[in-house]
Amino acid sequence: MRKRGLDFRKKRKKTNHAKIIREFSSWAFWIFLPIFAAVALMYAFGFRTNVIGNAMEPGLYSNQQIMINRLVYQISEPKRGDVIAFLPNGNDNSHYYIKRVVAMPGETVRITDGQIYIDGERFVEDGDYDKIAVPGIAENEIKLSDDEYFVLGDNRNFSEDSRSGNIGPVKESYIIGKVWFKLSKKLENMGFVK
Repeated sequence: MRKRGLDFRKKRKKTNHAKIIREFSSWAFWIFLPIFAAVALMYAFGFRTNVIGNAMEPGLYSNQQIMINRLVYQISEPKRGDVIAFLPNGNDNSHYYIKRVVAMPGETVRITDGQIYIDGERFVEDGDYDKIAVPGIAENEIKLSDDEYFVLGDNRNFSEDSRSGNIGPVKESYIIGKVWFKLSKKLENMGFVK
């Protein structure tokens, strides 16, 4: 018979391994489910491709991988300043061109003295871009139709864009999607596209 009183011996706590495994599994499920859903949605409504050439430097560089959202322009229209992916003249055999929307449908565009004029007013851009050396077909005023966009590369003097006669204004039906994220091995070059 055991006496009641103080007992200074440590009692071993029983570890319930099954409970720990269930708890860990629950945490893992709720952490990885949103990640899996985001990746699945991205591949269902978007895709990954590479930038070709240096026309979008310094923001995007040649061979950098980018993510393109195909869904966004199904429910809205491109906006001024958006970086878009398109096929020039709808050519399915071409690589994707990556450019920035400068002028919208119905507007007039002209490049004079290295500056962009939209509807006769000098266009003041948010970014720091070089003065345009060659206006191309935009030397004369271009009137965009109701489904056309005027696009330029950020590296203005090293870009084949709407100033080129073989590309010209980009029809809405040629636009594949919005470039929204850039990937890189260097952390400072990765992030959302502005």
